[in-house]
This record gives sequence, structure tokens and C-alpha cells, in this order.
Amino acid sequence: MDAPKLLIRPLPPRPSLLSRISPPAHRHHRGTLWILVAAAAAVAVVLFLLIASLSSPSPRFGIVIDAGSSGTRIHVFGFKGESGMVPSIDWGSTAVMRVTPGLSAFSGDPERAGASLAELLEFAKGRVAKDQWEKTDVRLMATAGLRMLAVEVKESILESCRRVLRSSGFHFQDDWATVIPGSDEGTYAWVAANYALGTLGGDPQKTTGIIELGGASAQVTFVSNEPLPAEFLQVLKFGETTYNLYSNSFLLYGQNVAHESLQKLLSSRSPKASAESVQEGILIDPCSPKGYSYVGEPADVPNSELEHQPIAQAGGNFSACRSAASILLQKEKDNCLYQKCHMGSTFIPKLQGSFLATENFFFTTKFFGLSPTSSLSDLMLAGEQFCGEYWSKLKEKYHTLAEEDLSRYCFSSAYIVALLHDSLGFALDDRSFLFEQDCVCESSG
Repeated sequence: MDAPKLLIRPLPPRPSLLSRISPPAHRHHRGTLWILVAAAAAVAVVLFLLIASLSSPSPRFGIVIDAGSSGTRIHVFGFKGESGMVPSIDWGSTAVMRVTPGLSAFSGDPERAGASLAELLEFAKGRVAKDQWEKTDVRLMATAGLRMLAVEVKESILESCRRVLRSSGFHFQDDWATVIPGSDEGTYAWVAANYALGTLGGDPQKTTGIIELGGASAQVTFVSNEPLPAEFLQVLKFGETTYNLYSNSFLLYGQNVAHESLQKLLSSRSPKASAESVQEGILIDPCSPKGYSYVGEPADVPNSELEHQPIAQAGGNFSACRSAASILLQKEKDNCLYQKCHMGSTFIPKLQGSFLATENFFFTTKFFGLSPTSSLSDLMLAGEQFCGEYWSKLKEKYHTLAEEDLSRYCFSSAYIVALLHDSLGFALDDRSFLFEQDCVCESSG
């Protein structure tokens, strides 16, 4: 099959709630595109709120709290339009704020989760006039971070948040704080992107697919012409147009969780885990910069032998890191029950159409300062240089960044290449790959 082409550019209710959305009459500018895709789930809820306004006075504001694995964002949207008509989003009244850590960090003390929303709600109150608070809906949508937790812990965290939201002064109902399925997460991003691009309601073959790389999961969503297994099929209808979407969430394939999984591979002392050897009890990690080392147990590795053990790098090795990342992405491939599995044991049909690659794709390419015409080959070169550079020099050059975050860019660059090229088949040298304020991928498979 032809290698799909890539462009990279900046860019919550069930799908049935969105079936009456009227497509926009024009394409939005790039700044709007970035906001829409970065806030995909929030935009999907807002679109639903706009639909609801057909039978009631138009709301002036809507608030969505997007609870991700590594942080929580609050999105405040302003609306404009006449009562009884579908209003449009007023981007001049739109604002966003993010706090860390994510709600899943409170798994050991769920009662504290709600308090983490206080600063976000104060931010929203500063953007919404006080006389509008009771008329402004606030909804919380949690994603992969909470999906990974035990049911009782997850519910305790949500209940803690509900108590805070009930007393926030905004309009809230208990069932508006929930954990959304991964497939819905991808679908919301698809709706947001195509709403922004002006393709929603048009020819399905001219729509744009989504590849998201979050902290705990990755999502792939696009229109497919192939017969799809029921568990991967999302049927959406907009006006007279029906879209058959492939949508799936790859839990544990997010960038942060994948990095933790790499540490587990290294700790297993398996030759497959790294191109480097393990000598004298020192674990060799090719996915950190040259000379980087730390003392302690790899994240979530229950191995008493590793406690306080130095984990050192033999100089940083992008190629070996990419190989390790590919192992992570294909570790369940032997269990594939389909003709072909691109990632693990999960079915993905042939990629077709255009794609937006968002979230950590954007943050990584932005860190490396890649130009709008850069390709995956350019990202490889940047990653190779970063991985092989001495840690002391990197700390001096990027002194404003937290050391833990800085050390992970070697892995993130290798993981992106392994995911987009080695697993999904996007070309390394495709110069239509456009890097801007978020990540857009265009496929001609």
C-alpha cells in the first residue's frame, strides 16, 4: 500500500447527541483550528449545547472541564447569536486554564481530587459575569487517566469532584461528571476538527481523521470504506450525510505510560528491551540523553532488587530507543485475530484521507523547533542529536525546563517515529508534513 502522507499543524455526550449539528458555512482560520482540536472533547460538548439552544434561550457561556491523565483543563466558551437560532462560538470570550497533576494522581486519596478543581473554577468565574453563573452549564469529562483506575477509586474521585461542582455557583448535574469511553474521545476530536475545517456535513471522503497521542492513551479515528467490526464502528449522521467512522482508543499507548512501560522492560533485564547490555546491576536506558542518570526504582516496577539502584544511560541511542519503542507498540501482536494489526493486537483498517496528529505530537515537535515543512526524518535527526548530547549541556541550554520533563524528549521523539512510521506507515521523508501550532497529518493511502 502507498505510504500515507502527513501534515502537522496546531490545531462529550454520545455521538447521537451531535446528529443535528449544522455544518459551518466557512472554514475557520488556523488559530481557531488549533483551539478546536486542542479542546476537542470540550468543543463537542459545546456543539451539543448549541443544539440544545434551538429549543431554549441561547446560553451565553458553557464550561467544560477536560480531566486528562497528566493534567486538568477548564474551557470557558462564549456564545453569540439570536434566541431560537443555533449560535456560534464567540472565540473572543473563550479561555482555557490547566492545572497539574491530573485527577488520577489522587487515586491514593480520592477525597482531595475535588479540591484540585477550585483554582479552575475561580478562573471560570473571572470570565463569566456573575449574573450568568446559574445559567452556565459546567461539565467534567475524564479520559484515560481515570479509565485505568479501579471502579471504586474512579467513582470516589468523581464524587469528590461532584461535591465541589455542586457548590460552584454554576449549573451542574451529577451525571455531568463522568469518564468517557476512549472511542468517544476520538470521535469528539474528529467532530471538532471537521467542524473547524468546514467539512462536517460534506463528502465523507473529504473529511480529516485524527491521531491523538495523550499521556495514557492514543486515539485513531477516521472515515473508512472497509467493513468494520462492530466494536470499532461509530456511525454518525449530520444532516443527510452518514459517516462510518473507525474509532479506537489504545489504552496504555499514551506517551507517559509508554515511557513507564519502557522502564519495566529495562528492569526485566531482557535483551529485547534494549540494544544495550545490562552490566554489574546497572540498567542501560537508550532513551535518555547522554550521561543522564538517576537513582531509584522505575515507575510502577514492583521489584525490591531495583530499589535505590542506579539507572544510567550509555550515551543515549535514538536508534536503540526507537527499537525499544517499536517493541512496546507491537508487544501484543502475536495475539492479533485480524488479517493485520498495526499496533499490538488491535485492528486498524487501511488509513485513508487526511489526518491531524495532536497533543504530544505537537508538544514534541514544538520543543525541537521544527519548521512548518519538516518531515519525520527531521524529527529523527533532532532526536538523534538530543539523545546523544551530554546531559550537562542540555540542562544548561534548557535551564527553564524541569529536568524530568527535559529527559523525556529523547524517548518522545523516538516513540513518535515508531508510532507514525514503523507502526502506522507514514513516510519518513514526506515534505507535505507541516508542523505548526498542532499536528496535522495528511494521508493519501
